[in-house]
Amino acid sequence: MKLTEREQAILDGKEGETMAKVMKTLVMYGDAFGAERLVPVTSEYNHLVTSFGLKLIGPVYELMNKLIEAGALSTQKFSVDPRPVDPKVPANFLQKLIFNKFMYTKQDFYEGQLTTLGLKDKDAFTCACYLNEVGNTPKRGDILSWAESSAVVYANSVLGARCNRNSGIIDIMGSVAGVVPEFGLLTDEGRRASFVIEIKTEKKPEAQLLGSAIGMKVMEAVPYIKGLDKWLGTELDEATCTYLKDFGAATASNGAVGLYHIENLTPEAKDLGDSLILDGAEVYVIDDAELERVKASYPVIWKKPDARPKLCFMGCPHMTLEQLKSWTEKLEAALAESGNAKVTIPTVFTSAPAVLRAFEETEYAKRLEKIGVITSYICPLMYMNNPLCAKMPVITSSNKLRTYTTAKYMTDDEILKTITTK
Repeated sequence: MKLTEREQAILDGKEGETMAKVMKTLVMYGDAFGAERLVPVTSEYNHLVTSFGLKLIGPVYELMNKLIEAGALSTQKFSVDPRPVDPKVPANFLQKLIFNKFMYTKQDFYEGQLTTLGLKDKDAFTCACYLNEVGNTPKRGDILSWAESSAVVYANSVLGARCNRNSGIIDIMGSVAGVVPEFGLLTDEGRRASFVIEIKTEKKPEAQLLGSAIGMKVMEAVPYIKGLDKWLGTELDEATCTYLKDFGAATASNGAVGLYHIENLTPEAKDLGDSLILDGAEVYVIDDAELERVKASYPVIWKKPDARPKLCFMGCPHMTLEQLKSWTEKLEAALAESGNAKVTIPTVFTSAPAVLRAFEETEYAKRLEKIGVITSYICPLMYMNNPLCAKMPVITSSNKLRTYTTAKYMTDDEILKTITTK
């Protein structure tokens, strides 16, 4: 790898041993993927994936302390993934004991470290940092040092920024050094598509289900999607971006997609069209039957597969303000039809603290509370990592949560019916 004079000086220890180790980490990372140089991180803010004060990750706290002691702080303010625990979310005595005494015992300590390193603000905890209310929305062409997979795929695909699917800790290293290795999705060639996805459904595909099908097929490849603009239109309005938030998270978690292009819709596809498609690209046709096949393939790993759900999680990734509003209306209508006053299963809608504050200022907040739905900033995945919570029959319309936990996937319509009827 060819380094600039400054980069070489840091590697040689001119800015101290800790900064030399940071630079060495990035150089070794780049060498592993054939990068020829490091490039500056240009986004205003960074985003870190490691947000949880898990007792077992002592080496992370040790590393953060070394950065702090050496003054090797982030060159950017940053947001971070959601907090793992919220007292508002239903949990029995033993579940709370596991959370508070055995799992997330270092949360306050770790948040102190994050604040010193450069945390954007005390409420900058969300997996959807790019939402307007949060204020960490990269510009097209920005070079990022992120690791959260659902945020990376959104930034690359919808915003046209450039970021690889980095691991946790690499994200803070890039921000401390102010540079990242140039390879993969940071390059023009690495952003070209080796799959063409042809959408031939008779109705608008469920975002999370379609994303799952594509992710499992293409894995880490870049797909170029044709026919989806029929259902989404050709403008990245709020409704479309919300759809793509959930769609992209499923491609990234059910596969390893870091970038997708949608014909006539996403920025690079609008500008470059079919020139983004590599010669010999594989074609994958998705119709309604294919989506049903994919859905039927999901395992149900509850002890009793037909058990009555005890909890419903919505918001992985975190819900948008419009999702909170629209779901309030859908629930009210479904409850009126079923003759019930409140949801029949404990239900948690998760979103960013800043979005929840904005929601509280609307008339919808009281309406949602009235019908029994809990709003929270929690990370549902971190909640489900509690072994006692993992034993519960939990339902979700998030394919990310389904993939990483014991939660059972249902479509939005299935969720709506299940939580409004007895």
